[in-house]
Amino acid sequence: MWAMYGPGIVAKTLSKTNVKDKYGNLWPYHPRSDHHSKLACWVVLFDLLRSCALLRMHAAESKVGFGINHEIVDFKQNREKYFDFVVCTPRATDVRSVGIRFRDLPAEYQIVLGEAQRRDLASLPDLMNTPVGSVHIAFEAKACMTEHGKARPRLYDKLNSSHLTIHGSSDVAIAAAFVMVNAARTFISPDRNKRKLGKSQPTITEHKQPYVTERVIEKIREIPRRSAVGETGFDAVGIVVIDAENDGTPVRIVETDPAPRPGDIDHYDSMVRRIAQSYEARFSRI
Repeated sequence: MWAMYGPGIVAKTLSKTNVKDKYGNLWPYHPRSDHHSKLACWVVLFDLLRSCALLRMHAAESKVGFGINHEIVDFKQNREKYFDFVVCTPRATDVRSVGIRFRDLPAEYQIVLGEAQRRDLASLPDLMNTPVGSVHIAFEAKACMTEHGKARPRLYDKLNSSHLTIHGSSDVAIAAAFVMVNAARTFISPDRNKRKLGKSQPTITEHKQPYVTERVIEKIREIPRRSAVGETGFDAVGIVVIDAENDGTPVRIVETDPAPRPGDIDHYDSMVRRIAQSYEARFSRI
């Protein structure tokens, strides 16, 4: 199996400025923007297309497409939630034209790709943005970049509601979560710098590391996971630990403790392979 691209693409993309705030400041990451979650979902789907022959075949035959900002309604609880990306069957009764291609989204989202990654993307069949019929995979992406203690319970609650909503709508659908945790010792938070920077020094938040990152990962690992249709929980969860100060300096992927190691069930590679295996098992007959 070839190496996964996702974490490296995330690090390179978040090493540059991507979001402009109302004060004119440019940020690599901004909590009020969905750029980082769109980026995370895109890289997972990119690696999934590379890893899953059945998904590539379905894309080539136009049996599946993808939806952006799709609302899923939990039939049991009438709970509504929007998901950045879903893989789906096209809605046959919808006469609207098909939207953007998956391969065109890096330009849309300012995603940084290397030459080999661009070649691999070009070699994949077109996956088209389409009106959503049946959802096969729903991707949830969350980030804990600062104030880890306050973020822990909110992160757990938001993720837990996601798999309940997905499976409340369709029990056979695959619920996948990508969680990014920041292990940097300092961080420049847009929420603590609501002013035009440059004329004054930014307010810098200090993190008690690695303690706070360990605590967030422990909480994520409490989220239910399932091994079969009919159970409760996510079908796949991936945790990526980064070192990001949010000041435009290079972002680094953390591969030592407390980050998941290769082979761990919540390592990024394990998440992608588990999604691929679940897709092949559940959707071979569409």
